[in-house]
Amino acid sequence: MSPENNSPAIELINVSRRFLTPDGKSMTALRDFNMSVARGEFVAVVGPTGCGKSTTLNLVTGLSKPSAGEVRVMGAPVDGIDPRIGFVFQTDALFPWRSVIDNVVTGPIFRGMPKEQAYAKAREWLARVNLSEHATKYPHQLSGGMRKRVSLAQTFINEPQILLMDEPFSALDVQTRVLMHEELLKLWSQSKASVVFVTHDLEEAIALADKVYVLTSGPATVKSVYHIDIPRPRIVSEIRYDKAFIDICRTIWEDLRDEVLRGAARDEAAVA
Repeated sequence: MSPENNSPAIELINVSRRFLTPDGKSMTALRDFNMSVARGEFVAVVGPTGCGKSTTLNLVTGLSKPSAGEVRVMGAPVDGIDPRIGFVFQTDALFPWRSVIDNVVTGPIFRGMPKEQAYAKAREWLARVNLSEHATKYPHQLSGGMRKRVSLAQTFINEPQILLMDEPFSALDVQTRVLMHEELLKLWSQSKASVVFVTHDLEEAIALADKVYVLTSGPATVKSVYHIDIPRPRIVSEIRYDKAFIDICRTIWEDLRDEVLRGAARDEAAVA
């Protein structure tokens, strides 16, 4: 096996990321940031609002470049947009004028797959997310949870080796969100993709992830890393009541709370 195949799926090594604000000042979003995601690992990232969680994802995709340090994907430095990476956003990235199946088939056709084969694959993925009967509907005819399942099919159909998720379920009600957690874990267990999942919901992070990164208030760096020793497969609707889950939540929240309070105090000072 080559060294590249032995390397982590994602590495951020001593990364800093600075921006120029509209008034010409320099703002540091990330500082001396280190993160490693193994092949097939599910990593969640939590931290205060505005601490740079989404910036981390943009560095992995190649949409942003580090001001210092190095970002590596599958053992190689990030150089532009990598087709092995899939992205699920907070808002649905669906074309409103296209039917469900035409949305799902977009990626394979764009990548050069023959039309007949692409539609057959799209029908297979719609069946996996229980949307076969809704293939000819349009996004506005679907519930929020159904649109999110279309988004998952739209992403997984491209067989990404890395999946980046930026608060994908935050707009859903609690019951639908739990159902989507189950759906995501099922698809992930089949695909073996490496996942980075950004969320403000600590319980969501613990229920889904193998490892949780806690970030400091901005400029963000890694404060703590927690390995979630809860057996898989997990039934998200049930593990939230387990003592082990509750104990982990309490421990990580004690760590995260200090950063949330610091972030809130910083925001108040900026407004004052």
